[in-house]
Amino acid sequence: MNYKQALDFLYGHLPMFQRVGPKAFKKDLTNTIKLLEHLGNPQNNFKSVHIAGTNGKGSSANMICSVLMEAGFKVGLYTSPHLRSFTERIRVNGREIGEKEVIDFVLRNREFLLTLKPSFFEMTVAMAFNHFSSEQVDWAVVEVGLGGRLDSTNVLDPEICLITSIGMDHQEFLGDTLPEIAGEKAGIIKSQIPVVISENQPEIFHVFEQMAGEKNAPLTRAWEAKWNGLVKHEEVEDFRSKLTEVLPLQGEHQQRNLLGAIAVLNELADQYKIGSDHAIEGIRNLIRNTGFQGRWSILREQPFVVCDCAHNEDGLKNILPQILELPGKLHVVWGTVDDKDIAKNLSLMPEEARYFYCQPDIPRKMDSDKLAKLGNGLGRKGEDCGSVNEAFEMALRSAEARDSVFVGGSIFVVAEVI
Repeated sequence: MNYKQALDFLYGHLPMFQRVGPKAFKKDLTNTIKLLEHLGNPQNNFKSVHIAGTNGKGSSANMICSVLMEAGFKVGLYTSPHLRSFTERIRVNGREIGEKEVIDFVLRNREFLLTLKPSFFEMTVAMAFNHFSSEQVDWAVVEVGLGGRLDSTNVLDPEICLITSIGMDHQEFLGDTLPEIAGEKAGIIKSQIPVVISENQPEIFHVFEQMAGEKNAPLTRAWEAKWNGLVKHEEVEDFRSKLTEVLPLQGEHQQRNLLGAIAVLNELADQYKIGSDHAIEGIRNLIRNTGFQGRWSILREQPFVVCDCAHNEDGLKNILPQILELPGKLHVVWGTVDDKDIAKNLSLMPEEARYFYCQPDIPRKMDSDKLAKLGNGLGRKGEDCGSVNEAFEMALRSAEARDSVFVGGSIFVVAEVI
């Protein structure tokens, strides 16, 4: 079996939410538990940080991973979905899982997988934990896939949990209100395990407070954290200033993600000898250490080309100030999947831009002709370009050197240009 055959087996036999949507989702931990038992419960062989939230999970996970690496630990990082390669989901000290390891995992467990019929995500979580155990990592930083309470990653017994910002997304699974969605995310809170809340959202904070109280879990508000584990009281402002200065991710929302990540590391600092220098260097070297990409990633200078994976209302609102500050005339390459609030998301984008509508190469795509019709009806004037590549090329041809091109609407669109 070669690598392509291994992936064909996984994609062909195991439902994949990333590609096919809701019918791949399983609201149950039974398969995950059985699969991990089959593998010898590898999740028990390392310490972990567990992260849930609507937006900011990936950024926060990469920040924490990078700092732990600077502190001298061997760190596994599990995030989803991937941009270009499946192996991006599973990394150890920034190195992606090898194709050979993927093949070996499929070959060793093929018959069991065919019998159990887990989802693609259940299988991927198990593969990640198995790889981290084999690599003898000290820590694993693990991002929830969807929700929290019934997510496959919620079999962990972590050292600490982090919940990032909560917004409206995946309502068909998580609920129609912010408190309902927050309740699903709060499902990662464990008995007597510390939990950090990244953002001050008064309308839902009581959900986390109540769950933490029921679980007797120490709760930290990141926006009020003193960071006394990492620095002395009199050094906090200088420390905060240095972190802000070296953070390579742009936008106010990334500053809030930074507060949450540092609050987590502060809780671990004394016991695991993590210092302020580790934090500063970890944030400074974030991209080099982890290979993080797709969040306001600059692809070209003339014309200025940038892409971002924001794909829901809150995510788009976070990056909108940066979009509005882009130089020259704005050209937007835009595509999406068909299970989002497409009209609401597109209505957030600047009306004066020129749009190049496209469709990512996945079954969940919204057809570009339908998207173009919707967009033009909303006053976002543009043309149906078909594929992402054609839309991108047309935008580049239309833009002058002093103009800007923004690529977004879906992680799957970004994945085809990055």
